This record gives sequence, C-alpha cells and structure tokens, in this order.
Amino acid sequence: MKTVRISLNSIDKVKSFVNDLTKFDVDFDLVSGRYVIDAKSIMGIFSLDLSKPIDLNIHAESNIDEIMSLLSPYIIQ
Repeated sequence: MKTVRISLNSIDKVKSFVNDLTKFDVDFDLVSGRYVIDAKSIMGIFSLDLSKPIDLNIHAESNIDEIMSLLSPYIIQ
C-alpha cells in the first residue's frame, strides 16, 4: 500500500479524479480524519471536507508508477 496527499478543491477536479481511478482495477481509499471512503465514489468524496488535503491509500502491488503519473495533477508535496 502507498499513501499520498492529494487536493480535490473543485467539482471538475473531483470528476476527473474519479474517472482516472476507474481505469484501474485497484482499491483506493480516501482518509480524512476518522473517515475512510471509497475514492471511486463521487458521493463519498463530496461528503468529505475538500478544503483540506486528503490522504489517498493506494492498495496496489503493481502499476504503481503508472498510477502515480496519472495522479500527479492531484498530488501535493
């Protein structure tokens, strides 16, 4: 599992984020405080506080480099 911090501060960003994640047959979880939701769920994402950075847990054994390059617009350092 790999964890990165992401920012989803607009509706368009959330839509494109979910579309990007659905290209992979891998589980993704968003963690905000004590809440953990499926990152492929638009309704779940909108239940979070999107004004703050969110942790994304990537449950993948392979394709990590491909996933990371696709997620680079959302990742914050």
